[in-house]
Formats: sequence, C-alpha cells, structure tokens
Amino acid sequence: MHIYTLENWQHSHDFSVKNEKGERRTQYVLALTAITMIVEIIAGTVYGSMALLADGWHMATHVAAFMITLFAYSYARKHANNPAYAFGTGKVNVLGGFASAIALAVVALVMLIESLQRIVNPQTIHFNEAIVVASIGLSVNVISAFLLKDDHNHTHQHDHGDHDHNLRAAYLHVLADAMTSVLAIVALVSGKFLGWDWLDPIMGIVGAVIITRWSYGLLKQTSPILLDASIAREYQQAIKETIERDSDNRVSDIHIWKIGANHYAAIIALVTHYPNSMEYYKGLLKSFNKLSHITIEVNECKEAPCIE
Repeated sequence: MHIYTLENWQHSHDFSVKNEKGERRTQYVLALTAITMIVEIIAGTVYGSMALLADGWHMATHVAAFMITLFAYSYARKHANNPAYAFGTGKVNVLGGFASAIALAVVALVMLIESLQRIVNPQTIHFNEAIVVASIGLSVNVISAFLLKDDHNHTHQHDHGDHDHNLRAAYLHVLADAMTSVLAIVALVSGKFLGWDWLDPIMGIVGAVIITRWSYGLLKQTSPILLDASIAREYQQAIKETIERDSDNRVSDIHIWKIGANHYAAIIALVTHYPNSMEYYKGLLKSFNKLSHITIEVNECKEAPCIE
C-alpha cells in the first residue's frame, strides 16, 4: 500500500528559464567585452575619435549589463525553491532583461549628448589608429554575437516556448556594440579619405537613435510580465467558454497573469449545481498549455438550475 504524504500533493513553483549553456557563453562574452572596452576607451581618448570613444563607453555599460545577466541566472537558480517567493523566481531573468534595457537607454542618452558636444567643439582625430582599434572591436562583437545567437533563438523548457529575456538583453547589447563599431568604422574611413570629420559625431547620434529603439522594444516585452499583465483577452475568453460548456458551470471570477517568461497562473471561481472534483475542472483546461499553475474555486449553487 502506498502511503501519500503532503509532498506527494505539492508541485514545483520553479518557472524560471533554464539556460546553462547561455549562462556559460555570457561569461565568455563578458570577458571579451571587458578587454575590448578598456582598449577602445583608451584609444578613443588618445586618438580623438568620438565614434570610437562612444563605442568604448557603450561597451562599458554592456559589461555592467552582462554582469546583471549572470547575477540574474545565479539568483534564480539559487532561490528556485525558496518559499519566500510565491511563484518561484521565474521573473528574475525578466527583471534582468528590464534592467539591461534601462542600461541601453542610458547608453543612448550619453552617446547623444557627447556627439552633440563634438559637433559644436570638433576634435582632431587620428584616423589610422582609430580605424584599427574599431575593427578589432567589431571582430570581438561578431564573435560574441555568434556565441549568444543560438541560445537566444533556441531556449525551451517544459514544452513551453520560453523567451529568455535575460539572454535576449545580452544578445541585443552585443548587437548594439557591433552596430556602433560599424558606424565608427564608416565615420573614420569617411573622415580619412573624404575629409568628412563631421560624420564621426553624426554616427554617434545615429547609433543613439537605433539603441533607443532596441531599448524600447525590450522594455515593451519585459514590463507587462513584471506588472502581472493578463493573458490575451481571446485566450481568456476561450478558457471561460470551455468551462461553461460543461454542465451548467458559470465562471464568476477569473484572473490570469504571467509568472515567468511564458508561464501563466490562473485563479478561477465557478458556480454550478453539479460540482465535480478539482482535477475534473483542470482536465477541462488541459489543452491550454500556457497555464502552468491553476487554482479553481467551486461554489455549489442551491437554487434551481439555470440549465437543465
């Protein structure tokens, strides 16, 4: 005879995205970015290139962002089963992505201000040296992008199409680095061969605009999750109709919200004259695979049935 304990009836509340490979590759990218950052900041200052200096400081904020990414992975893993978190640490990685999006926005603002200052007060640029350093920076960014690309595009857990917003943020930071490196090279080559020194700060402004757009997109993805946004109205309506098609059930209250990158929790209250077990009602919803945690309240109605 099998003896059931309380643990037999409990289930996991760990809805965090597991991506050990992505975490390990982010560590490699952090080391590469930190080294390149130091080289570009020194070279940009010495050789007078705003585009190169902007790229270096841009990388500095990305170093901080990658550290946020790694901290989020570590914290989510360490506290995955901590009862202090009602639905686990699924939102920690999302919070890391949100913080990185803010960092991207700050980078864009700093680049814009510095570029405008360089338009008003131009500086002498040592083109040959700056082009070499910018090319090295671009090579590092391309390598980093390939390290993160596969994991960013192929992250799955529990048969859900999870989106690792933490890793996506790191990937966008790398793309932003690559983009600013390309703009820096274009500006420096144009300045050397065409005499377009003014293009150097202009490219800094262009880079700031593009990075702002990426930041806004990442904020739009992460903010609803952190604010417990509900699921799409059509999906919620389909859940309600499925329950009400069975017997004379009527849904009196329903709340559905995100508890992870692509995991939802649901609290549903229903009224019926013919109550069934909780498992019966959960079985009605088994096709709704986005619902990872379902709580159902069944209220028996004592009055005459509204549906025979």
